[in-house]
Amino acid sequence: MTSDTEREILTWSDFGEASRRLAEQVVADGFRPDVVVAIARGGLVPGGAIAYALGTKGVGTMNIEFYTDIGRTLDDPRVLPPLMDTSDLTGSRVLVVDDVADSGRTLELVMRMLDGHGADARAAVLYTKPRSVIRPEYSWRETDRWITFPWSAEPPVEGANSDVVA
Repeated sequence: MTSDTEREILTWSDFGEASRRLAEQVVADGFRPDVVVAIARGGLVPGGAIAYALGTKGVGTMNIEFYTDIGRTLDDPRVLPPLMDTSDLTGSRVLVVDDVADSGRTLELVMRMLDGHGADARAAVLYTKPRSVIRPEYSWRETDRWITFPWSAEPPVEGANSDVVA
């Protein structure tokens, strides 16, 4: 576990500001997404907030598993069910949203999948880590620290799935 001095702490207030700034970056760039695709789980809350800020009603999710604990990952990210039907995205402008581009491998997988379906996809994240293998088009901040997000700062409630990592 890392100490608070080694962490970037995102508050709910900062999250609201970050979501608006990301949406403004997208608009300033002239990109008007038809669909916002949130990468579950970390990208669910930012994806919804950014979709609202952009006035985009088309929203989907891709469930990707990669991190198993703080600083621990599977060998490769993998897509989990339920699977999003990407067949209708050919020619669509898609904004992929996640909480962080840490290694960047999850985001890279999703972008490659959408590109393979002929979508014009761009990525937006709250944070980008310097070591990320992909540079999102839109990012609120860069940090090399572990990030505590307000939606995952607390452990699951007692009696919930204990195998879930915050």
